[in-house]
Amino acid sequence: MLSEKACDSTRRRPVDAAVYNARMIETLLGGMKPQQFLDEYWQKKPLLIRNAVPGFKGLLTPAQTKQLACDDDVESRLVCASGGHEDGGWQMLNGPLRKRDFPKSGAWTVLVQGLNLCLDEADELLRQFAFIPFTRLDDLMVSYATDGGGVGPHFDSYDVFLLQGLGQRRWQVSAQKNLELVEGAPLRILNNFKPSQEWILEAGDMLYLPPKYAHNGVAIGECMTYSIGFRAPSARELSSAFLAFLEEKLALEGLYADPDLRATPTPARIPDEMAERVTEMLSRIRWAQRDVTEFLGQYLSEPKPHVFFDSPQKELTPVTFKRTAMAGGIRLDLRTQMLYATGKFFLNGEVVVIPANDARVFRRLANERTLTQLEDVSDQGWQLMAEWYADGFIRLKDGH
Repeated sequence: MLSEKACDSTRRRPVDAAVYNARMIETLLGGMKPQQFLDEYWQKKPLLIRNAVPGFKGLLTPAQTKQLACDDDVESRLVCASGGHEDGGWQMLNGPLRKRDFPKSGAWTVLVQGLNLCLDEADELLRQFAFIPFTRLDDLMVSYATDGGGVGPHFDSYDVFLLQGLGQRRWQVSAQKNLELVEGAPLRILNNFKPSQEWILEAGDMLYLPPKYAHNGVAIGECMTYSIGFRAPSARELSSAFLAFLEEKLALEGLYADPDLRATPTPARIPDEMAERVTEMLSRIRWAQRDVTEFLGQYLSEPKPHVFFDSPQKELTPVTFKRTAMAGGIRLDLRTQMLYATGKFFLNGEVVVIPANDARVFRRLANERTLTQLEDVSDQGWQLMAEWYADGFIRLKDGH
C-alpha cells in the first residue's frame, strides 16, 4: 500500500522541481492549442515535441528512484535483457526490490509507478495535462535505465506522453498492424517489430504515442524517462464493474412461480415456459444514463488497491481546522480522486452529498485541487471538509 512514508525522502529533496510550472502549458504541445492537438494527433498519430518542458532535468535522481523501488509501499519492476535484445531473453522482477537485485553491469531498467501519488512535483507535472479530463489521467511513471536499457519493443493500450529527463533515449516507432507477442516472455514484447521512424530525445523533449502504436526506447548512456499514462479500461472491465454496481442497486421483487406447471416425461429438459418467465423477470432490469454516470463517478474515483490514506499526525478541532484553512487554504491529498457530474460529487469511490450552496466551491476544489478562497463555505461545508481532513483526504496548504 502506498503511504506517505514511501516518498518522504524524495519530497524533502526534489530535483529541479521549480522548472515545471503552469506557464509551461504554452510550450507543452509545441505551440499548439490543446484542441488542435486533440483534433490532429490524439489517438491518431505520434507527435515529437522538442523542448516541450524547457529546463526540465527530472524530478528524481537515479539513487532516489532505486530507493523508491525498494519500498514496500510502491509499485516497481526491474527489467533485464539477459541474452540481449535480439533473442528475447528478457527477465522481470516485481518489487519491492532489494539493493542486491540491481545488476552491477549490463543493460537494465527499473520502473516506479504512481510517482504522482506521493511527490508534489510529480502531481504538478501530471496536472499540466488537465486539458484532458481527470477521468482519463492515470499516473506518472518514472524509469531509470543504464546504457542500452529498455523494456523491449511493445505497444500500450492507452495514450502516453514520454518526457525525457536525465540523459538521452532513442525511440523507434511503427504503425504496424502485426502486434503478435513473443510467446512465454515475462513482458509484452513484440515478436516482429519493424520501426518506421526514429528519434533521439534529450532532456525536456517529449513524444506522444496513441494506443497500440508499436515503440521501443533504448537508453543512450544513463537516462531517465517520465511517462504520463492515460486510463483506458476495457469493455470487459467496465461491464464487469457495472454489473457489480447494478447488483448493489437492484431491488427486483417476487419469486419464480409456475402454478400452471404440467407433468413432463422429459424432466432433464429446460421448459420453454420457464425460460419465458425468467426472461420476463430479467427484462425488469433497467438503467439510465444517470445510473451510468453514478457508476463512472464511483468507479473512476476509486483509489487503486495498493493505496490507503494517512490521518494527519496532528489532530485539529473543527474550529482550529477552519481557522487554519481560512488563513492558508486547503488542497486535495495527492492520492485523492474527486470528480463530479450534474448534481453529484464523488470522492475516492464514494458518492458524497455536498450542500447545494457549496456546490460551486467544491467543483472548484475538484478541478483545481486546491482552494484559498473559503469565505463562502457554509457551516455544513466546513463540517464535511473537517471530516475529509481527519480521514486524510485533504491537507492544509501549510503542509499538515
